Amino acid sequence: MLNGINKILTGDMLKVLSDMGHDDVLILADANFPAESIAKSTIHGKPIRCPGGNVAQVFEAIEPIFPVDVEYSAMPIAVMDLTDSDKARGMARPEAWADFERILHRRYPTASLGLIERFAFYERARKAYAVFQTGEERQYGNLLLVKGVVR
Repeated sequence: MLNGINKILTGDMLKVLSDMGHDDVLILADANFPAESIAKSTIHGKPIRCPGGNVAQVFEAIEPIFPVDVEYSAMPIAVMDLTDSDKARGMARPEAWADFERILHRRYPTASLGLIERFAFYERARKAYAVFQTGEERQYGNLLLVKGVVR
């Protein structure tokens, strides 16, 4: 155990976060995300499981130690956009997104969530450094983070 580190973060998660460099992408995935198949093509090569927490809890745990690239990246934080069929049905804005924004705005008050079409999100995820798969059960509970520079 370490002082000052959220207990939801495992040693494997901390190693990945530490090994990532500027502009590397991290995916915080929900329970329905195809993490096993997508993570095979990531740099890490396999998903890191965190079934006891949801994406917001993991994001909250890494927020103090993980710089988001709000200075250099056009879209440093993004979610998977609603599908056209969900939009046509009038699906409401996913509640998880409000949690992500609340956490994001603590350190980056002017940053906003980018929206990435579902299959484009999967493609970005395949090129990510790593995928952390959580127990998140809320729909559209996936989050893409671009690592910034440590200051």
